[in-house]
Amino acid sequence: MTNPLLEDRILPDFQRIQPEHIEPAIDRLLADGRALVAELGAAADTATWESFVERIELEDDRLSRAWSPVSHLSSVMSSDELRAAYNDCLPKLSDYASEVGQNTDLYRGYQRVAEQPGLSDAQRKMLADILRDLHLAGVDLPEEKKARFREISQRLSQLTNQFAENVLDATNGWHKQITDEAALAGVPAAGKALARHEAESRSLDGWVLTLDFPSFEPVMKHAQDRGLRREVYEAFSTRASDQGPQAGQWDNTPVMEEILALRHEQAQLLGFDSYAELSLAPKMARDTDEVMGFLNDLAAHALPQARAELQELRDFARDTDGLEDLAPWDLMYYGEKLRVARFDISDEALKPYFPLEGVISGMFRVAEKLFDVRIEQAEAGATWHPDVRRYVIQDTDGTPGAECYLDPFARQKKQGGAWMNGAVSRMIMGGRTQLPVAYLVCNFTPPVAGHPTLLSHREVETLFHELGHGLHHMLTRVDYPPVAGIHGVPWDAVELPSQFLENWCWERESLDLFARHHETGEPIPDGLFQRMLDAKHFQSAMQMVRQLELSLFDFRLHLEYDPSRGARIYEVLDEVRDQVAVLKPPAWNRFAHGFSHIFAGGYAAGYFSYKWAEVLSADAFSLFEERGVFDPDTGRAFRELILERGGSADAMDLFTAFRGREPKVDALLRHSGIGTAVQPADGDTDMQRVA
Repeated sequence: MTNPLLEDRILPDFQRIQPEHIEPAIDRLLADGRALVAELGAAADTATWESFVERIELEDDRLSRAWSPVSHLSSVMSSDELRAAYNDCLPKLSDYASEVGQNTDLYRGYQRVAEQPGLSDAQRKMLADILRDLHLAGVDLPEEKKARFREISQRLSQLTNQFAENVLDATNGWHKQITDEAALAGVPAAGKALARHEAESRSLDGWVLTLDFPSFEPVMKHAQDRGLRREVYEAFSTRASDQGPQAGQWDNTPVMEEILALRHEQAQLLGFDSYAELSLAPKMARDTDEVMGFLNDLAAHALPQARAELQELRDFARDTDGLEDLAPWDLMYYGEKLRVARFDISDEALKPYFPLEGVISGMFRVAEKLFDVRIEQAEAGATWHPDVRRYVIQDTDGTPGAECYLDPFARQKKQGGAWMNGAVSRMIMGGRTQLPVAYLVCNFTPPVAGHPTLLSHREVETLFHELGHGLHHMLTRVDYPPVAGIHGVPWDAVELPSQFLENWCWERESLDLFARHHETGEPIPDGLFQRMLDAKHFQSAMQMVRQLELSLFDFRLHLEYDPSRGARIYEVLDEVRDQVAVLKPPAWNRFAHGFSHIFAGGYAAGYFSYKWAEVLSADAFSLFEERGVFDPDTGRAFRELILERGGSADAMDLFTAFRGREPKVDALLRHSGIGTAVQPADGDTDMQRVA
């Protein structure tokens, strides 16, 4: 039998990939990689772009195209067998990455190529990034420290994966059966239908609630039974911890402690005082003071308004239901009731205008108008699940550009949340030509019991957000994978295209392309649209301080780590909440135990990137506000200067070339509906000053 992971094909044949294929394929590719590294290392003193760099990139691409579908399947179609094969390969991949990253012969070869004349700007940026990353991988450490660095890297790859597995298992490990429909009073019909479907899938009577977001959100936002809301909140906020209904099962406490200790040790091996300092080495932010100043300044703007918003919610809950002790499991419920009372609008009133199929086609139409491309659905081919769709992207003259998969629905054994991952990177070098392919993954409510999938407006924004990431990956015109698409883009700039595209979810001109009632085909009525705009900034300051809470917690956790004191996870979190939270959760809340962004994703000491990039995206969109939301020249400029260039040039230089100046924070505050009474000392609000 041939191994599908070793076939030279662009699109993986997911239906043929079996767990038993994984380790043999990876073993073969790692052996080939080591042989090439030995050959090229021996010839480092005569290295050229063609003889050295191109050959390494071609071999790295083989490994990437084999591992990408495996990693993807572990996130979207987990099984015990797949998990075992995946986990068996992690230390092997980590060892290989460390060997390559610490190979002084390769380092010397890259240095030699970087000094040669005739290189393009993109090639020079790629080589500079590689040399920096080799330094950060410990290439210039003494041998005993290299060995320890490798041990840490391997262990961290295992621990971060274990963290994610624990969260997934804890999410799947809890459910609540309800046999009396009265307990679900207030929950919309679609939420009840999903709960009924979950019960039937388990051969149970009545309704079943789970911790997947399509089940969790309708309960927290609409269930009249406060005890039920508290029970679901507690199960969700104590996942994978020492508290709650699953206390001690899949407990991430020791995993988190070890992750933080090892990150700190690794940073110190490289000469940094903290992992926070290490994390900034490839980012736009220049130092830790700049990040803390940026976050604290935003908090100073948002906190007074956030406190006023919470007091308003407390007053409403008291006046409406006599509730004197507003708790975290009441926030979404009374927030939705207050929004309906004040603006005569609710998620349920808007959902009929956002059927998934219409949103997808309209979203692509928005991208087509903005960036002069054509996006069409193609035959899905050998995908990993029947729900998955495949789309092709072309220039308007028919030139092929890229492809993407969309996996829209929540299901068992699929990680929660939404994300974009690159399946294949653009590469035109060494005689090989391949175009980029992206995975777009969401967790929307699937159509059940005759109910179509109707999205909330926030879910529409989520879909646009992930497409923004996808377009960054797919519309690149850089031919070298390390700086093509999102690769080589500083982590605190990578959210720019994704947050930027969300703005078209609020414009009448773009909404009319896709916001149509699923039964009548009518657009959103003018009155409803105006109420939607009126409600846009509802509790926006509370939402901002929540994001700042997460950002400050993450950054301080890594900045202030002291081996003699341990991780102090909830001590730091409590201090941050004392500073910026308007309603502190109960002591048994274990949010951090499920904070996959920083313990299992790429956002460690970098969660602030969401806010940093939000400044960029709001300021970039303000140019469209000045010229027209579908102004072709501005859309073309954004495509050419941001999307096409990827990581091939300095991120601030690219932004400045697009906007005509460095970014300012004003647009973010205006888009967030937050007053600007609190200003830096000199009144300047450009990003360098606020940061």
